[in-house]
Amino acid sequence: MSATRNAWGELSRRDGRVFAKLKRRTDHSPARVWSMLTGSANLANWLAPGTVEQWQGGSVKIDFEQSGSPIDSYVRAIKPERLLEYSWSTGDEPQRPVRWTLIPDAEGTTVELTLLLPDDHRVSISCAGWDAHLEMLMASLEGIHIHFPADRFREARAAFSAIVEEELAA
Repeated sequence: MSATRNAWGELSRRDGRVFAKLKRRTDHSPARVWSMLTGSANLANWLAPGTVEQWQGGSVKIDFEQSGSPIDSYVRAIKPERLLEYSWSTGDEPQRPVRWTLIPDAEGTTVELTLLLPDDHRVSISCAGWDAHLEMLMASLEGIHIHFPADRFREARAAFSAIVEEELAA
């Protein structure tokens, strides 16, 4: 397993899948970040309208109206204000677990997002999309609601594509 780490994140291949880790740092508490990850009113501000039932096996429903890809999943792992995992898959698609880990410190929280993706042409798109939504999450934590940052997405997609093609291909 080789891993490539840069300013955009860390990518590695494991058992025919791609493992991605993206991080952000915020001065907000884990409780505040948790409310953004699980509260219906907050989800709509940075991700999409949806609900997250906060217990193991609870329902996760996120409705991406513009892309036409509703997510109907369940909570795979949960530790309030520390860990939330669900799959980002629809129907019979391969499982694409999304794991949020909140790491508190004296000044705030590190938000660590890990993705386990099928090793296909959508890796760079998935990573770039989540990078863009992390930017929206960080803005929402500050009370600023921004539209999907398309320029950031394009820049991230190019960077992740280069990582996949050049560095993970070896």
